[in-house]
Amino acid sequence: MTTVSGTTEHSARAIAPAVLERLRERDDAGRPAAPYTDEEGGAPLRCCLRRSEPGERIALVSYAPLRRWAAETGAAPGAYDEQGPVFVHARECAGPAVGEGRPFSNAHRVVRRYGADGRILGGRLVGEGSARFDAAFTEAFDDPAVVLVHVRAVEYGCFLYEVRRG
Repeated sequence: MTTVSGTTEHSARAIAPAVLERLRERDDAGRPAAPYTDEEGGAPLRCCLRRSEPGERIALVSYAPLRRWAAETGAAPGAYDEQGPVFVHARECAGPAVGEGRPFSNAHRVVRRYGADGRILGGRLVGEGSARFDAAFTEAFDDPAVVLVHVRAVEYGCFLYEVRRG
């Protein structure tokens, strides 16, 4: 995964370039990507952790973030292995800008905690603002059982990015 610096030791991780390359061909649901021109802009892009600009070519693909993490670590998340829609650039992009603060922190989000086995250990609703996100990450990782958190949209539950311990 690609990281972007935040204001603490907890860094947002965009979807890794090698994973993006595969998702742009065939997503985690087995469907081919269907790129389109985003006329309005504003889609939350998980490849570079910013909103799309009007006229950019993007794709909406199915992504299973916990499954991919579990494959790296040997975890067995069972029923917690979910996949959902994410927007990505249709072609390779520059990735996240470093030092831009907390991506997508301009709205309420859920910080969902996971243990080493891939099971959910809890979550927290977080209000707007980078400082609130930093506090939620610190709180999550103060629990030694937490190894990973997902930041998710409140409205639809969509995955936005992950933060890992250390």
